[in-house]
Amino acid sequence: MELAAAKMIGAGLAAIALAGVGVGMGTIFGSYLSAAIRNPSAAQKQFPTLLLGFALTEAIGLFALVIALLILFAF
Repeated sequence: MELAAAKMIGAGLAAIALAGVGVGMGTIFGSYLSAAIRNPSAAQKQFPTLLLGFALTEAIGLFALVIALLILFAF
């Protein structure tokens, strides 16, 4: 197998994590919206937790993107 083909396959496998990040963000915001509709008075207390979950999920996506780009261009 050529090195260029191996790089493309490796970067594609590393980018699979980005699909998981999309699902995770949808789950986080969907659950928050569902809970806020059920109990609007508790929604403001849960908002910092929402932002923390969003930030951690986004960080995983950024790490996956960096790894994919490193595989393509650095090695």
